[in-house]
Amino acid sequence: MNMIHAKGIKKSFGEVEVLRGIDLDIQKEEFVSIVGASGAGKTTLLQIIGTLDRPDAGSLTVDGIDVLSLKANAISDFRCNHIGFVFQFHQLLPEFTALENVTIPALIAHRGKKEAESEAKQLLDYLGLSSRMSHKPNQLSGGEKQRVAVARALINHPKLILADEPSGSLDSHNKEELHKLLLSLKNEFKLTLLVVTHDTAMASISDRTITMKDGLIVDS
Repeated sequence: MNMIHAKGIKKSFGEVEVLRGIDLDIQKEEFVSIVGASGAGKTTLLQIIGTLDRPDAGSLTVDGIDVLSLKANAISDFRCNHIGFVFQFHQLLPEFTALENVTIPALIAHRGKKEAESEAKQLLDYLGLSSRMSHKPNQLSGGEKQRVAVARALINHPKLILADEPSGSLDSHNKEELHKLLLSLKNEFKLTLLVVTHDTAMASISDRTITMKDGLIVDS
């Protein structure tokens, strides 16, 4: 069964046609990498699938929901509860601790503070960060910050994780650790992973690699 079904997705910014008609099916619990040169449209496609942006044309179903038919509040709720995001530069809030950063999405989803903090602690412990919970981002290494970001992505039990260059700011050791982590999380939590990457090692461990060029999928 499809986790993602996209048909005829088009997107332009001014006169620049960034996506020129994308058809894409991703199965539940599949790990898919999207590769291609800068400017191919990879991140724009990821943002549309993640409901952070809307296409100019086309249809999109995520986990059985026609997300383009949802109104603004419903889209926000859907995104919060169904999709986890991991970004290249972590996007952690600098004034909050690791524990607080992980807890925030659960509070946004109207979960109780005690429950949210308890689960955030469990996730951070699972990711080997039990001794770093009270540290702020500027006190964490790059690899630790990315693991905090992964914990934050998982806190609301999404079945879909979208990652944009998640290993892009990491050294070779931490890249390898992130690769292992994503594979283990996929299996442990029955996740669907869609990753935009220039990292050939990351692409090599995925179930399937999709290549984009000039706003089109040229190989899948």
